[in-house]
Amino acid sequence: MKNIGEEYAKRLTAAIRNKRIKMALERAIASYRKNVEEELARFPHTLQLAEEVRMIKEASISKMEELVKQAMDSIKDLKGEAYLAKTENEARRIIGELAGSGRTIVKSKSLTSEEVGLREYLEELGNKVYETDLGELIIQFLGIKPTHLINPSIHVPREDVAELLTRVTGKVVPPEISREVEVVRQLLREKFVEADIGISGANVVAAETGSLVVIENEGNARLSTGFPPIHIAIVGVEKVVQTFSEAMKVAEVTWRYATGRTPSYVNIISGPSKTADIEKTVTYGVHGPKEFHVVFLDNGRFEAAENPLFREALYCLRCGACLYECPVFALTAGEFGEKYFGGIGAVWTAIISGGITGNLEGLASAALVGYTCLTCGRCKVKCPVKIDIPNMIIELRKVAVEKFT
Repeated sequence: MKNIGEEYAKRLTAAIRNKRIKMALERAIASYRKNVEEELARFPHTLQLAEEVRMIKEASISKMEELVKQAMDSIKDLKGEAYLAKTENEARRIIGELAGSGRTIVKSKSLTSEEVGLREYLEELGNKVYETDLGELIIQFLGIKPTHLINPSIHVPREDVAELLTRVTGKVVPPEISREVEVVRQLLREKFVEADIGISGANVVAAETGSLVVIENEGNARLSTGFPPIHIAIVGVEKVVQTFSEAMKVAEVTWRYATGRTPSYVNIISGPSKTADIEKTVTYGVHGPKEFHVVFLDNGRFEAAENPLFREALYCLRCGACLYECPVFALTAGEFGEKYFGGIGAVWTAIISGGITGNLEGLASAALVGYTCLTCGRCKVKCPVKIDIPNMIIELRKVAVEKFT
């Protein structure tokens, strides 16, 4: 346990001393706050809608197993395939068997896929896997971990991106964001065409229709899920709500707090591509995927739903608003956490590592992040669904003290 703490402290210290991280975060935080403030002023109904979404999440989590089963049945009715993975190992195994080896895979941003280490696993099987979200691609090329739920390369300034792309392409790329984006566009375009498989996550799933909602701005998720012949999605079970209308309410609140701008694309995916243009006979596999697979991941979520101390963490929309208000994150970026970041990340670390159910190593990792939190409460104020992160941190500390003293 001591070594875990020492390594964590070293990472935090290095991040605090890194002037490039500080510069990039200052730019990003200022831009985000301005965008969200303007968007909420333009769409004032969002605050009331967020209260409704809180109730939707409460109701959904209370019957999560039932809704997941309904979603899986709905997906199968749509001629897709659905799977329930109890652990991250099982999720990797299922997707690995579907993917095989020697494939070209394009992948849109998915926190759940990062939770299980999916890209690295598929590469170990002999596949070529390309992150297609700009931030994720930067992280992949740099060989480092993401540092934010929505903006994984938020700590990398444009100057460093230019140097990176210059090395990757062999051509001089100036530190101009528009030029950097164009270089990545050209780099990935052929990968979308070559891909055998596209992998995505989902922001929310409607159980009654089996529809996945994927919010994005870049267009990469649309290409990743619509171009290859096989689409595989990996989704946490907490993302399932009852109805399609509820799913759209969750989606609207998510995007408003995630970026402060209306997204360029809201993808609704309900099974493989199909047509009924000839004699009104439905035939599957037209221009889009011929196969549609959805892997629902438990990995501690069902147990967390039964835990009155930590079930509220399952309401998280993954919008990242809390991190932009966190004073610790502003100094340390993604080193303030493991796979999930900030105060909410401490609780999620406990959930997915078994820390809340007796795994001492998982609890130790979660406690390190939990004790870094200031419990100042700014995260709760900014959270659209008002998750009481400070209270969960206090409870997490109590569990740690009880187990380790």
